[in-house]
Amino acid sequence: MSDRSQALPTPEGEYFESNRFAGLSVLVGLTAFVALTLSIAGAMIDPHQFSFSWLFAFAFFFTLCAGCLFWTIVHHATDAEWSVVVRRQLENIASLAAVLALFFVPILVLRHHLYEWMNIPPGHDPAFDAKRPYLNWHFFLARTIFYFGFFILASFFLRRLSIRQDKDGNPRCTLLMRKVAFIALPLFALSLSFGAFDWLMGLNYRWFSTMWGVYIFAGAAGSSMSLLVLVITALRSAGYLKEVVTLEHYHIMGKWMFAFCVFWAYIAFGQYMLIWYANMPEETQYFLTRNTESWWNLSMLLVIGRFFGPFAILLLRSIKKQPHRLCYVAGWIVFMQMLDMYLVVLPSLHGTGIHLSVWDFVSVIAMGATLGFVYLQIVGRTSLFPVRDPRLIESLRLTN
Repeated sequence: MSDRSQALPTPEGEYFESNRFAGLSVLVGLTAFVALTLSIAGAMIDPHQFSFSWLFAFAFFFTLCAGCLFWTIVHHATDAEWSVVVRRQLENIASLAAVLALFFVPILVLRHHLYEWMNIPPGHDPAFDAKRPYLNWHFFLARTIFYFGFFILASFFLRRLSIRQDKDGNPRCTLLMRKVAFIALPLFALSLSFGAFDWLMGLNYRWFSTMWGVYIFAGAAGSSMSLLVLVITALRSAGYLKEVVTLEHYHIMGKWMFAFCVFWAYIAFGQYMLIWYANMPEETQYFLTRNTESWWNLSMLLVIGRFFGPFAILLLRSIKKQPHRLCYVAGWIVFMQMLDMYLVVLPSLHGTGIHLSVWDFVSVIAMGATLGFVYLQIVGRTSLFPVRDPRLIESLRLTN
């Protein structure tokens, strides 16, 4: 905390001027419309390839939004002060879970192209029959509804209570958000882990890893903090939050990026090492595919680009206190998260090597542009930071 004797005044709030960026909103909306139209065509022209491309894009954007919900929950559960001024943008991004639920509908429609286990009749594969009580269509659908129900409700209530506090400053909202966070934290771990099992590990029902949920979480947490750096910097470049978000906040966000860069590497190496050491055919098949042919090159790029590069750069204190330089690292980490999800999904389709498809790019653009358009619609409805949070003054005076 700061040692300044003079307290800083509480700002009256800043509001995103939607009219000022109407042109950008129209451009992003048109891009989303064209890309979504092409996606519909792709689903009809080549449903097998398109289903994997769409799942890859979904996994990428879902981990970003889920990570923002995680940081919102942790903020309230730990009664954090530093993150008060950036929390509203975490809430805005997390609220996009409702749009992602709609994006999951094509995956449900094209499920037979994605999940081999949905096409296996009883008695055909004894190994699968043992897993059938869990891997069956009706239970899969019920779990999916539960996951999205949680993400949508948790993000909705946390954002709604935060906005309500902007109006009257009632500290009871802070206590309610903390209670919601304590309930949401274990449900988040459950939903993200089992969602990763069902949607991603389920691409190969023979393979399993007990560290898979933590691996997906590590990537989601690190990439979403990097996304927050990019969003906050974009808002500051547009003239907002200049007197609210300081270099001290960037320093902390950079330290969290560094922390989850290391944590991701630790979990990734631990998973790889344990599977390699045990040398069980059911487990090694995942890495055998990704360590052969042209997939090996992307795997090495992920290892170097997701850990060694950012690790060396984020060790420097000066980088974490220079927003624009930190943005280069943040953008790279977000790109590495996209590569990670590509390596998770696409080798299940093209096991013999990389085979880029136009639908890979169309799917990413369709989802990204749609989410960007919706974000631009909601960001201007509230102040860009919580105006009457009881810890706002402490956040504004932050030093570390």
